[in-house]
Amino acid sequence: MKSLSLCVSLVPVLVLVLVPGLWVRVSAAPGCGPCDPDQCAGLPAAGCAAGSVRDSCGCCSVCAAAEGEPCGGRRAAARRCGAGLECVRTDEDKKMKLGDEDKKKKLGVCVCKSNYEVCGSDALTYSNGCALRSASLAAENQGKEPISIQNKGRCPTAPVIVSPPGEVYNVSGSQVYLSCEAVGVPTPVLTWKKVLGGKKREELLPGDKDNLAIQTRGGPEKHEVTGWVLISPLTEEDEGSYECHAANAKGEASAVGAIRIVHSIHDIVKTVTTEDEL
Repeated sequence: MKSLSLCVSLVPVLVLVLVPGLWVRVSAAPGCGPCDPDQCAGLPAAGCAAGSVRDSCGCCSVCAAAEGEPCGGRRAAARRCGAGLECVRTDEDKKMKLGDEDKKKKLGVCVCKSNYEVCGSDALTYSNGCALRSASLAAENQGKEPISIQNKGRCPTAPVIVSPPGEVYNVSGSQVYLSCEAVGVPTPVLTWKKVLGGKKREELLPGDKDNLAIQTRGGPEKHEVTGWVLISPLTEEDEGSYECHAANAKGEASAVGAIRIVHSIHDIVKTVTTEDEL
């Protein structure tokens, strides 16, 4: 009987004590006392950014750690990440050979398990599913409809000209170019036109001009496109306004630049100086 008692005393116990009208849990886990829900602190009125979870003692509801917040720890002070997040230790800690007990003590940071952008049902793009879930919880707390994932990647958007073509001055026979950058989802298609005596008359480029070429490439950012009009050699006929036009399934946008011919390099400096003064 003595050996039996010794064995029982070494086993962690979780005892349910029957009290008239109430079950009370008594935990043998270090730092956790009897669970009394009436003693639990309430959740914030504004809600929890990453939702709520049970505390490490399994008694009270507490705010889960959100993306970028500290997590981990030991016993009653341990903090858990919200749904879709995982507790990641620093690179320095990963390089160290830690025992099981040391690993429990180490703090980490909550990181989203998904690392791709998502489009929400509110037509907004979120950096990942965790950011969308936080926004959805905030919306529900305000009595609004929850936000769901519509698709992976950015939400469809009409093109925007982020870098319009400028105004170029040079002498005849030189090499000049105009550039234009646009962004949109899906990635826009860029075209160039020369304005002929007003916006109502335009010539689609490159046409049959031997001295003019059109180049386009994706980037530098995702869903961005860059295009150029290259002219070499520059002639009197090439002077004028040039329109960069971007279009996709969601819409279109355009911007106008210009090429001006001057008689000498001195005229270029003089023209630019005058414009700066204005």
